[in-house]
This record gives sequence, C-alpha cells and structure tokens, in this order.
Amino acid sequence: MAFGRLERNPGAQPMSEINMTPLIDVMLVLLVIFLITAPLMASSLKLDLPKSEAGAPSDAPAFVALAIDAQGRLFLGEQALDAAQERSTLAQRAREAARRDPTTEVQLRADSRVPYGRVAEVLGWVQEAGLTRIGFVTEAPAVPAAR
Repeated sequence: MAFGRLERNPGAQPMSEINMTPLIDVMLVLLVIFLITAPLMASSLKLDLPKSEAGAPSDAPAFVALAIDAQGRLFLGEQALDAAQERSTLAQRAREAARRDPTTEVQLRADSRVPYGRVAEVLGWVQEAGLTRIGFVTEAPAVPAAR
C-alpha cells in the first residue's frame, strides 16, 4: 500500500507533427488550376505589332500562321525555322497547305521594326508556293479613357 500516491494518467500531450492533409489539398487544387490555364496563355512569341484601326479579325477556316520577329527570324506557328533552310521549309509547308485547301489564308504577324523588304521577301515565297490569300495581323490602337 502506497500512501499519498494515486495513479494518474498524464494529460494529453500537444501534437508535435503538422497535419499535411490540408496542405496537400491546397497544392493539388493549385496544380489543377495551373494545368487548366497553362494552355490558354497567349503565344510565347512576343512581337510589337503595328497598330491599325482598319483591321478586323478574319474568320478563315484554314490558315497558316507566320511571324517575323524584330531580328527578322521566321516562325511558322510557334516553331522557329532554321535560317539556312527557311525558304525551302516555308515553301514546302505552304505547298502542302495549298494542296489540302487552295483557299488557305496566310496570317502574317510582323514586328513593327522589321524592314518591309523582309516582309515582301517572305510574302513572295508564300505566293510562289501557291497561297495567295494573305492577312496582316495588327493590334487595335489603345482607346483613350473618357473623362
């Protein structure tokens, strides 16, 4: 018999671990949001397009997207063409597009700093390949805020 000593269970000890479940849930939600929005982001090719009020978007069902950046490099869609073989590669792809659909439109985005001679050269290559519908992509000028 022990006097003055009663068996006591020690009280609840504080938890020393972090509950990871809410953190993992938040990270998974952010991952899903990123996966959904990543393809919706604008094109990665940054161009300073000329401004024009006359331009209207084209509803061409079939088109070939061409871009010329400020250094004069040529892009077919988002893929850069090799400088040594850009004429033959562009002509081949344009001929294939013209064979599939002769009304295919070429949508040309050229940086405003590109010399007109380079633009005319690329247009000549496309026309030689058989595509004659050509559209110039521009940006609408900024509308001044009303006061």
